[in-house]
Amino acid sequence: MPDLTHLAVPGTRIALRVTPKASRARLVVEGAQLRAYVTVAPEGGKANAAVQTLLARALGVAKSRVVLVRGQTSRDKVFEIT
Repeated sequence: MPDLTHLAVPGTRIALRVTPKASRARLVVEGAQLRAYVTVAPEGGKANAAVQTLLARALGVAKSRVVLVRGQTSRDKVFEIT
């Protein structure tokens, strides 16, 4: 998992692309793009919660500080650190 602790500043917005139903959960930096792979299906916000947990772990912050700002039903999401 990439070390994203340098982004754990309040007000920082993190854009990423999510792939649900992957074989394993992970965060990958591809060039300038951040991708999240989660094992759960995109039903009832489960995939969003899994991405929130992954990001919080990589950032070294509580998952309550990682808030979904845009992309509730999209694969492209924007999270903000509060």
